[in-house]
Parts: sequence; structure tokens; C-alpha cells
Amino acid sequence: MQEQVTLDMIRQAREAMEGIVELTPVVTSARVGKNLYIKSENLQKTGSFKIRGAFNKIRNLTPEEASRGVIACSAGNHAQGVALSATRLGIRSVICMPEGAPILKVEATRSYGGEVVLVPGNYDDAAVEASRLAKEEGLTFAHPFDDPFVIAGQGTLGLEILEQVPDVEQIVVPIGGGGLASGVAVAVKSMRPDVKVIGVQALSVPSMFTSVANDEITTIKDHPTNADGIHVLTPGNLTFDLVNKYVDDIVTVSEDEIAAAIVALLEGPKTVAEGAGASSVAAYLFDKVDTSLKTVALVSGGNVDITTLARIIIRGMQKAGRIVKLTTQLVDKADNLAKLIQLVADNGANVLEVYHEREVPKTEVNSCTVTLTLETKDAEHIRKICHDMVESGFPLLD
Repeated sequence: MQEQVTLDMIRQAREAMEGIVELTPVVTSARVGKNLYIKSENLQKTGSFKIRGAFNKIRNLTPEEASRGVIACSAGNHAQGVALSATRLGIRSVICMPEGAPILKVEATRSYGGEVVLVPGNYDDAAVEASRLAKEEGLTFAHPFDDPFVIAGQGTLGLEILEQVPDVEQIVVPIGGGGLASGVAVAVKSMRPDVKVIGVQALSVPSMFTSVANDEITTIKDHPTNADGIHVLTPGNLTFDLVNKYVDDIVTVSEDEIAAAIVALLEGPKTVAEGAGASSVAAYLFDKVDTSLKTVALVSGGNVDITTLARIIIRGMQKAGRIVKLTTQLVDKADNLAKLIQLVADNGANVLEVYHEREVPKTEVNSCTVTLTLETKDAEHIRKICHDMVESGFPLLD
């Protein structure tokens, strides 16, 4: 059986993209990892890698298909890639997006010339509506991942990584539907079969992880995730086959681990990553992959709403032990609260918030509860503060 995605297809895609797609940098940060190299595809045009596959798909349309236009479904990044690519080539684009897609991505898609249709539900619901509109209006469906031209376009990243980090031993790639991981894996394994390619999924929606484990395409139940770019409940047929053949392993990361990776990228290389993009770094930070190998983590996108980013930063700092909320019970005497605050100060923590409550059913009549939100150094620092509080007569409450 002839391969549907080949190294030659990927090389042709790269040649066609010259002047359209940026060669994004590879950066390092000792604060994040000594063996870690970060492929900053969050700095790509439209803020993610998706323009690669979208442009390669649209440039391969027949004249008749181009005259009718294209339609796509996307949580946002593929939408922007299709919209910009179609506009560049003078082609109409219609984009079905889940109504919960980040506002930043919706407005950006419109700004690139796409006609946005917001669909109630998740990505899979948007896909159903896109299929319906494609038949009704004669539009060509540009699948976000399960298409040979799209996969070949994403595979150009594999070629770039091998050139930018010639002695790379391991490449860690986010997986949603599997287009990016498939393309990168085909490119890398065709040229350097010794290099490991590891996929990373959000633990809350591990569709490809589950499918590979079951040895068949599996639709999983929907759960919320901050990694909307890899929020896919059913992998593609083609991507499932390619992942099975070329990807060495798939690991999962939690929402807290993704949040912590976003914070690490902000503080280390000073780069903004969305949840999906940061998942590769999360796998490295939390030892889901072999950190002794020279590793390239592909940060696939940086399109995140500022309000969402603010919430993620707090969650990430909590996961990293940089912020903690502690509740204690103390006798309601004039100097007890001052003693508690002094104890925290002596431990070098910064008080961000104090919540003092007297009328609590679970406390004694002459007692009150105090909840402190503290800025701390790490998990060990938190343990030291907790130990000193208990030793000083300030019991910790759940």
C-alpha cells in the first residue's frame, strides 16, 4: 500500500511555503530545562503552526474547488490558518467554530477574511455543521488534521527541527487530532529513525492516547480543558494510522501541569504559550519523557485570551508551589493574628490576602478561622510554613 503522506510531499510543501510561513526560532532556557530546546511556533504567523497545513491544503485545490471556496471547522488556530491562506490565494473561506472558542481566536479569524459560523457545543459539533454546509454550498472541506496535504504541511516543522538542532535525540509534540504529530513523525523518522517522537495529550481529553491503547479509533467523553487547541474527542483515520506507525509513545499531562508549564515559559524564555502549545513543555517538566535526552519541545501556539491567561497563571503558580492558600483556627485574642502573620513573615513568605471569619459552625465559640493566601518559593517552602504553623499552635484545616 502506497503511503498517503511522504517525505517528498513534505519537502514540496516546504518549498511552496517560502515567503508565506516563518522559520520560527529554537530557544533555550536553563530555568526550564538544561537539555530542553523550545521550537517557538507560537511566534508563527496567526500565532500557531496551523497555517502550514492550511496553506498546503488550499494551494492544492483544483481551479474548480478554488472557485467555490473552502470550509473548515476549528477551535481557532486552524481557522486562522485557513482564513489567512485562503485570503492570500483569493479564495472564499467559511469557518465553523465552537461557540466557546476563545474570543481572541474568533476575532482574529474574522480579521483574516474568514466568514465565521459559531456552533453550539464542542469541536465535534462544529465538524458536523461544517460537513453539512460543505454539501449544501459546494465548499471544499479543509480538515484540520485528517488530510494528507494538511499533515504534509505540518511535517515541515520536522524538517526545520532537524536542521536547527542536528543532534536532537527526542522531539515532544502536542497531539489533538494527530495532524501535527503525524507530519512531524513522518518527516523525522524518514530522515532520522533514531530520533524519538513523543506525543502529548491533555489528560482530560486523551482521545489519541486512548485509541492507541485500545488499538482502534475511540471516541472519548468530553471534559473541559485549558488546552482547547488539542480538544478533540475522536482522532482521524489517517492520523491514527500514522501515529501508530511513526510515533514512539504518547503521554498525558494534567491541567495543573499545563498551567505550570505556561508559567515556566513566561518566566524562563519569556514566551507566551496557549495550553495546547505548553503541553509539550509540561511533559518535560513533570518527567513524562526522558529528560536526559537532548529534547526539542514543540510549542505549537500562543493564542490565548488575556483573561484566560491570568487564571491559568494563578493555577500554574499553585501547581509549582508559588502560591498557596492555608486555613487555620486560632483563639480570638488581640495578638494571635499578629503572631500568625509574623510567623509567615519570619519564613520569608509574602501575604497576598487575609480572610478572617468568626461565625463558623465548626470552630469553638472563642475561636475563628483565618485563610491566608501566600506567595511562596516552592513546595518545600510551603511544607516548612505548614510545619511551623502547627508547631506554634495554628492547626491547619481542610
